[in-house]
Amino acid sequence: MPKAKTLFFIAPKKTEIREIPLPHLEEDEVLVETICSAISAGTEMLVYRGQFPHIADLHDNVSSELKYPLAYGYACVGRVVEVGKEVNSEWVNRIVFAFHPHASHFVSKTESLFPIPYSLPPETACFLPNMETAVNLVQDAAPILGERVLVLGQGVVGLLTASLLSEFPLESLVTVDNFELRRNALQVESKKLEVKNLAPDDLRPSTFNPFDLTFELSGSPSTLNDAIALTTFSGRIIVGSWYGQKHAEINLGGAFHRSRIKLISSQVSTISPELSGRWDKSRRFDVAWKALERIRPEKWITHRFSLNDAEKAYHLLDENPQDTIQVIFDYKA
Repeated sequence: MPKAKTLFFIAPKKTEIREIPLPHLEEDEVLVETICSAISAGTEMLVYRGQFPHIADLHDNVSSELKYPLAYGYACVGRVVEVGKEVNSEWVNRIVFAFHPHASHFVSKTESLFPIPYSLPPETACFLPNMETAVNLVQDAAPILGERVLVLGQGVVGLLTASLLSEFPLESLVTVDNFELRRNALQVESKKLEVKNLAPDDLRPSTFNPFDLTFELSGSPSTLNDAIALTTFSGRIIVGSWYGQKHAEINLGGAFHRSRIKLISSQVSTISPELSGRWDKSRRFDVAWKALERIRPEKWITHRFSLNDAEKAYHLLDENPQDTIQVIFDYKA
């Protein structure tokens, strides 16, 4: 069995690549050679910066025990190169997705792998976790015909969420981000839907009618104050950001106290109880795959690095996020 080059976070803002011997391939397991993996500019950067709590409820197959040194990541796409004796030979050479830390190779049971539709390139499949998150956000929000909708934050999750929302018969859709590159990334051509992509300074309560539905996807807890100020009476605010250890003062007095605004926590590891009688993870993944087919988010990949250049990748995201949207590791580089 080969050794796996594996990325470890060893301290705040410090990473290293370690060669880890792979375990013996059991009869019901397969060996996957990674093609590409995506860096999460939200959750993963909290790990890089040391801003995570020690216990976290995260994606499937990712440990909830967060402490250094830590192999982390959850968006690997690779090719099955070897199968155990009990595994159907049809798995050989199949391109698959796995919620697995960044590594050149890994061993897995087939039930933990997602065969990628043949119509999708590997780079598109790297967006599956964020697309599942976006699907969950929209399902939790339950947009209504003719609503005015605001999305705060146009990182990858924000862009995917806004893309899904643009398919609804809304009155208007407004997206907001600090960075020009991200503001310009969403291109929606629709004669039926008004879409505006704005900088924060352009979004004033006096300029717009209050929004019926607001998504807080910026990663900044203080942005909740903007969401509250911009959301109408009895409106909904979907909080999709994971703030880790970041805190901010939230103004729950004044207008909020009388507004009956609903603050709704939305996290992808579970399905809303209102839907769980009819929906399960498998059905939601089917929706996410079809959404990837329509939206093709690989157009938002701005940088590709080899795993050996991981330090450069994280430094870029930490110091110059305005120049990035999606950063991936290319294991053939």
